[in-house]
Amino acid sequence: MQAKVLPKEFYTAFLSDVAKNRQPSAIRGLFPLEKVPGVISLLAGKPNAATFPFTALSFTARAPRAGGAETTLTLDAKALSDALQYGDTAGQSELLDWLYALQARNHGRTRTADWRLSVGAGSQDLIYKAVAALVNPGDSVLVESPVYAGVLPMFHTLHCNQVDDPYFYLYYGAAPRYPSYFALELEEPEVGRVLRFDSLSKILSAGIRIGFASGPEPLLAAIDQHTATSNLQTSSLTQAIVTKLLVAWGHDGFMAHTEGVAAFYKAKRDVFAAAMDTHLAGLAEWAVPEAGMFFWFKLLAGPDSRALIETRAFAHGVLALPGTVFLPNGRATPYVRASFSLAPPEDVDAALARLRTAILAARAEEVEAAAAAAKE
Repeated sequence: MQAKVLPKEFYTAFLSDVAKNRQPSAIRGLFPLEKVPGVISLLAGKPNAATFPFTALSFTARAPRAGGAETTLTLDAKALSDALQYGDTAGQSELLDWLYALQARNHGRTRTADWRLSVGAGSQDLIYKAVAALVNPGDSVLVESPVYAGVLPMFHTLHCNQVDDPYFYLYYGAAPRYPSYFALELEEPEVGRVLRFDSLSKILSAGIRIGFASGPEPLLAAIDQHTATSNLQTSSLTQAIVTKLLVAWGHDGFMAHTEGVAAFYKAKRDVFAAAMDTHLAGLAEWAVPEAGMFFWFKLLAGPDSRALIETRAFAHGVLALPGTVFLPNGRATPYVRASFSLAPPEDVDAALARLRTAILAARAEEVEAAAAAAKE
């Protein structure tokens, strides 16, 4: 049975006051008409490409599969000229075409009129604009605990009493990857309630700042209107570079690359897990992660990890994050998040050895304080 598509009117009640009142850009709304054959455009104040100092752009990329040769990719004159110019708010058409095909491959969502894609300056940019499109100041928002810390300032700014899946491509567990909500939605009687955010930061480059959102057309339209009146668009040049690479790789090559990246982090995970067993057994509890680049563990010393991690552990030369920064209400928690993405094996071993020393020192102080109090 084919799922029913929710009508556009369904979303009106969920849009924030700001989103409802934001008007489309008078200039950017007409950009598509410039592509109509025979039309002479006197529309936008686009700089003339003849004044751009950049004349060529080439870059070298590793092969998506291990052992493959490096490839030099070049933007031709037209592609470079387009990349240096203002572009469409939702993203460059060639990149969008590629991403639509990727979503069809990985989530079973073929390109139809009821949903669409928008490219942003990283998924954080798109999440912020989605929150602004859906939440009024003072609204209540239901989130998981712990939650991605990057969204908490957004909700706090709005005085508030969505699905982000950044590690979809960094799954390295033994079981098959779980289907996304974007894919599972097709099994429901109605579609149009899932807004998905993907990021290339963890698998291509964090600095390139490319992410994309997939979801109901009315919500993506609200996000695009926000973009058109704020940063106008995602960098055309970075989109062109990413598009050139992805088209050269193809979807098979891209998936091979992500599998290689996942295998890389699995090896880093294994090193960290072994060091955890060596240094923190009996001092902490944890579940070995099956995706991503973080180890979460629970300190057994007490109910609040903040003082130990921010003060004592740092004094011993190790830096991590107390779990409280990931909780919506900032309550005390014994959990800690540690990243294993960058540290080489010798640093991992040293860091956890230092953390062990810090924990034991804190325990010794607590015992001394308790003994002193008992004598009084």
